[in-house]
Amino acid sequence: MVRYKRKGLNLVGTQFRSNSPSTTNMSNSGMNMRGKIIFYEEKNFQGRSYECMSDCSDMSSYLNSPSATNMSNSGMNMRGKIIFYEEKNFQGRSYECMSDCSDMSSYLNRCHSCRVESGCFMVYDRPNYMGSQYFMRRGEYSDYMSMMGMSGGIRSCRMIPMHRGQYRMKIYERENFGGQSHEMMDDCDNIMDRYRMNDCQSCHVMDGHWLMYEQPQFRGKMMYMRPGEYRSFRDMGMSGMRFMSMRRITDMC
Repeated sequence: MVRYKRKGLNLVGTQFRSNSPSTTNMSNSGMNMRGKIIFYEEKNFQGRSYECMSDCSDMSSYLNSPSATNMSNSGMNMRGKIIFYEEKNFQGRSYECMSDCSDMSSYLNRCHSCRVESGCFMVYDRPNYMGSQYFMRRGEYSDYMSMMGMSGGIRSCRMIPMHRGQYRMKIYERENFGGQSHEMMDDCDNIMDRYRMNDCQSCHVMDGHWLMYEQPQFRGKMMYMRPGEYRSFRDMGMSGMRFMSMRRITDMC
């Protein structure tokens, strides 16, 4: 038996290997080894437990405690759900999405309304997560094109994983991490006022998920930043834009 421990998620897995065919789960097409994993509601293998020997799409059906989900002190991935509709007011054909989608045209000819049932999403007016971006939290958007000022329909979307823990991002005045730089751990409504920076052209997101805005006070066009290095906003299709304020995505959605 192999025992695994991880903050917020307590697992016990067992796997038995044997050369004898009688100890395995055999079929005519091959030999499948039966796995077993036990989830506990509390730390140190305490509280109610759920024994699983196959796929499970929703742990909440068996355990109520948040520690039974995929969670840790440094981050938490919540399964989001958004439904897109071809027409306004949630009419016409629909497409239910629970992860990233790089090209909506594979499922719908157009998209004029949507409903976010859980989680947070970024939607884009071009395929492959390009073009103008918009942040959507739980709610109904019966005519988002007029509500959000979108000039075109949604063409792709990303689900934003929820994060728990510290937020860290280093911003740079020039491309390729050049010029003046500052490390941020909270929201900044105006980088000119706080850091005397009049531009931001690259950044390194160490922890958490962020939104960057072209105007102070979190206004104007935005860009979603997840952990990673961004050497040139211009190469990401943001040529001519200056980002003047930054905000952490802390919504529980």
